Amino acid sequence: MSNQTEILEAALPADSAATAAWAWVAVRTLGPQHRSHMLTHLTALGDFDRSLRFGQLATDEQIRAYVERIDFERDQAFGIFDRRLQLAAMAHLAFEPVLGESEPTAEFGVSVLERWRRRGYGARLFDHAVTHARNRGVRNLLIHIARENSAMLAIVRRAGAEVQFDGAEATAQLPLPQDTLATQIEELVGHQAAELDYRFKRHVLRLDKLREVCLLSPLVRP
Repeated sequence: MSNQTEILEAALPADSAATAAWAWVAVRTLGPQHRSHMLTHLTALGDFDRSLRFGQLATDEQIRAYVERIDFERDQAFGIFDRRLQLAAMAHLAFEPVLGESEPTAEFGVSVLERWRRRGYGARLFDHAVTHARNRGVRNLLIHIARENSAMLAIVRRAGAEVQFDGAEATAQLPLPQDTLATQIEELVGHQAAELDYRFKRHVLRLDKLREVCLLSPLVRP
């Protein structure tokens, strides 16, 4: 899964960089049952964003094939849902096969819909992926970045990544420390909180739909 580039204009909030430091956003683990959500999200990207995300101007058919090929038993996908349970942002953490005595390596790719940018979603997904990768024994995180993607470059540099440029693309390699009890607890608590957040949004959405049905239905008179 190469050339997973992405525009991360959502990396920092519009008003204050400090906001992202304390604002909690639910990141839910995605599975095979979310393929349709992922397809809807990725095909909603414009031409420029598709080029950055996939390294080329991917067609709807190519995106569909990409989504169908995601191996959820090996890789991990994460998403941030809006109140209508649509994917506002998603990330794919692809684990590279371990050969011989090589250390575990993973590649990170992320996308954020335009209307949800500058809210810190990209940075939130990156932090979540780093924690998840550490807890799975990954020692090197690989990120392909477009040269003009200054937001993502800033994120990986702040994280301590080594960035190398080659033409219009940059490759960042971030060495990861070993997991700790704190990172394990952080992931567990975050997972449970995200599940509760999703269930709450689903419940509210059902109530909204029921309210719409009641408002559209004619009054029943005796």
